[in-house]
Amino acid sequence: MRRGEERRIKKGHPWVYRTEIETIKGACQPGEIVIVEDYRGRFIGRGYINPASMITVRLLTYSRDEEIDTAFWQRRLAAALDYRRKVLANTGADAYRLVFGEADFLPGLIVDKFGPCLVIQTLALGIDRYKDTIVQILDEIIQPDAIYERNDAPVRELEGLELRSGFLKGSFDPQVVIRENGLKFCVDLVAGQKTGYFLDQRENRAALHPFVKDARVLDCFCHTGGFSIHAAHYGAREVLGLDISGEAIAMAHRNAALNGYSDLCSFKEANVFDALREMERRGEKFDVVILDPPAFVKARKALEGAIRGYKEINLRAMRILTPGGFLVTCSCSYYMPEDLFIEIIQEASLDARRRLRLLARGGQAPDHPVLLGYDESRYLKCLFLQVI
Repeated sequence: MRRGEERRIKKGHPWVYRTEIETIKGACQPGEIVIVEDYRGRFIGRGYINPASMITVRLLTYSRDEEIDTAFWQRRLAAALDYRRKVLANTGADAYRLVFGEADFLPGLIVDKFGPCLVIQTLALGIDRYKDTIVQILDEIIQPDAIYERNDAPVRELEGLELRSGFLKGSFDPQVVIRENGLKFCVDLVAGQKTGYFLDQRENRAALHPFVKDARVLDCFCHTGGFSIHAAHYGAREVLGLDISGEAIAMAHRNAALNGYSDLCSFKEANVFDALREMERRGEKFDVVILDPPAFVKARKALEGAIRGYKEINLRAMRILTPGGFLVTCSCSYYMPEDLFIEIIQEASLDARRRLRLLARGGQAPDHPVLLGYDESRYLKCLFLQVI
């Protein structure tokens, strides 16, 4: 590495960028394990290399004596499972993120458990080379009924990898019923977004409990009804969910019926931006509004447009809230830091002529741990606000 560039790595960041490399000694194949040294030749770590990627090396270990062999993958995967069993022991959840990439010291690897099934993503060239070994170990320690590959994420193309999906072990009905906070949700593991369900909001959905009793609730970007059905479960008198995906709305109806809340929950296929403006025009009012949009900013260059989008939906939401009502607003974009997100919400409140009280802050569930020094692992922000 170039002189001084190793400081970020030593603070815990697991990526070596192409621009930080002084020289590559010897021949290496894409995906091969290499040693990373500082400008004096001192050992920093060992990881896999992809010369075609801006993220040229992803570090797997910082120990000179730790070899990347089958025993290494066994230790890492067993540690990830042990951690989840500890932090989720009293939740009753049978669906969780088993491996969260770099935060579990397994860069580029995502593994989600949905009941008796596993869904795996190998999102970088180096980890993809070890997929068969990883699948074998997962099969041994988890003993799932089936393992499905959801390697249809476009980020793989940046690594020179093809997009593909399919069974790696067994087969199953792609619509699996999972349990979360005492509720049941049907998840489509083959056609659903990401790996099928947004597991990272588990605690934030549970945190709705004190705010929704006897409330009229609007759940924007409701996806398959996670927040909506929790609101009904916690005592809301009426819940309306909006999402632009007809497939997601159909699944939300199914999930409401699965939990016995079809009479309380209704869902509508709609563009949320247009729907909020129309509700404001009609003078509709809600006691609670939930905003859980998709990532508006997937790259730093898109930040300006994302700021406008976040401000717009939060402004409209505040205008249709009853005085003293509650706004639950989220951002799942790493490129939207929490301090900027709060600033946008404040600016929206000024334009809406409403005052805000920040009641609680939430983040991603503990099965999506944050690795200090690697800010990319802290992406989800969830604010619970009272709008006066």
